[in-house]
Amino acid sequence: MDGTAAKTGTARKRGAGARAASASEAARKAAPQKPAPLSRRVPFARQVADLLRDQIIRGTLPPGARIVERSLCQSLDVSRTPLREALKLLEAEGLVEISQNKGARIMSFTPQEAERLFEVIAGLESLAAELAAQRMGADELAQLDDLHARMCAHYDRQEKDPYFKLNTLIHDAVVRASDNPILIATHASLMLRARRGRYMAIIDPFRWEESVGEHAALMDALHARDAEAARRVWRRHLIRTGETVSAVLEAAGIADAEGDEAGGPA
Repeated sequence: MDGTAAKTGTARKRGAGARAASASEAARKAAPQKPAPLSRRVPFARQVADLLRDQIIRGTLPPGARIVERSLCQSLDVSRTPLREALKLLEAEGLVEISQNKGARIMSFTPQEAERLFEVIAGLESLAAELAAQRMGADELAQLDDLHARMCAHYDRQEKDPYFKLNTLIHDAVVRASDNPILIATHASLMLRARRGRYMAIIDPFRWEESVGEHAALMDALHARDAEAARRVWRRHLIRTGETVSAVLEAAGIADAEGDEAGGPA
């Protein structure tokens, strides 16, 4: 853990402004992707909701952007009925807001909201890590080891999307290992908003490196059955993530993005 601590210390000394500027530049350079054709085996509304949700989480549809139905219908090759049904699903999830006069827009996500959201997530997940260190079985720990190893392999290759998927599985697995149904349900209710922030955080290369070290520290604590260390490491991990997301949003000028148009997945 000495090497990990050194890396973490180095990363923390870099200015928040440099981290945010680098992350903002990386986001602007992200390559657009054309969505695959929709399947006729699954309701169109659900597929459209899945596509838009993914674009919202990845920031392709940024906070505050207005949704242009005609452009979206053309890009997805669907009528307005399934699109509007999809938007209602996303509204129920807290990702889209629909106004009778102004239409639909991506729900705002301000720097202050990001910090406050991750304060709550940090409390929940750090408690989950503490309980997991005490309660998780050997099989659960072995599965977590496998997820962690695969995630690190994707980090080594700088593969953001598969890394993010495994990162999400790890966070969810730690929460499930708490064996606390109330904690699990409360956590699930916040996850869509939190995942939008987590993806923003790994756009920042300095924070990404730091985050991998924190995951390694958690695995050490879980193997040692050190509940206090697991809680401490995971709380710091989530608080740092919230700070990074806040900096990314501020650097991107999200507060000024109101009025941008989202014509569909780019």
